[in-house]
Amino acid sequence: MTERPARAPRHRPEAGYARGEETRRRIIEVALRLFAERGFEGASTREIAKQAGVNAPALQYYFDNKEGVYQACAKHIVDSSIEHFLPAVERAEEVLERPDASRDDLFAAFGGLLDAIAEHQLLPDDAEHRRLFMAHEQVGHGPNLIFQMMDKTLRPRMARVTTHLVSRYSGMDLKDPTLSMRILMMMGQLMVFSLGRRMQLAKLGWERFGPKEVATIKQAAREQCRVLMDHWREAAE
Repeated sequence: MTERPARAPRHRPEAGYARGEETRRRIIEVALRLFAERGFEGASTREIAKQAGVNAPALQYYFDNKEGVYQACAKHIVDSSIEHFLPAVERAEEVLERPDASRDDLFAAFGGLLDAIAEHQLLPDDAEHRRLFMAHEQVGHGPNLIFQMMDKTLRPRMARVTTHLVSRYSGMDLKDPTLSMRILMMMGQLMVFSLGRRMQLAKLGWERFGPKEVATIKQAAREQCRVLMDHWREAAE
């Protein structure tokens, strides 16, 4: 498809108009689901408006066109991701500023990032829709907005703190290309639960990924990562 630059919506509800903001939120919620299920080309503004319970002029009032709705969905995903991950990133940055931070401190900060990833991938009600929305972007079935936005906001900070935490804990050189590869593999262990959600739930005998189930996953992921990082440290000494 030929990408057209998405324009910011011309009209925004004034602060305090709760009904208008609720309408806008509902349109984004429906649009996110339809874009996730059908891709950018497959989802129509007519169907989005119908399922959101508004008429076409109302959708145009808030977003101008389909590109505007898509841009709003992408921004919603990015903004909520930043809000979710920022506390863990800031805690990690604080630990890294301390030259005398212990290995326990370093791993606690790393574990906080790991926990945030697990929670973000599994707990939100729309987690599956977000994943599919982003998957369409990755294979070129929609404007490439989310990854551009993330690269300009939180992603570089998160990558930096993760790399430095693992490097200081394990003793691996920051310039060692194996370091980045190992970090990707550690973080990637959580994706198995979101990519095959129904299959993994069936294998584990769970009905859903609720707080209790995600807490179990977080603990197992922490334990596995610490074993690996301890091994790398021993090998580096």
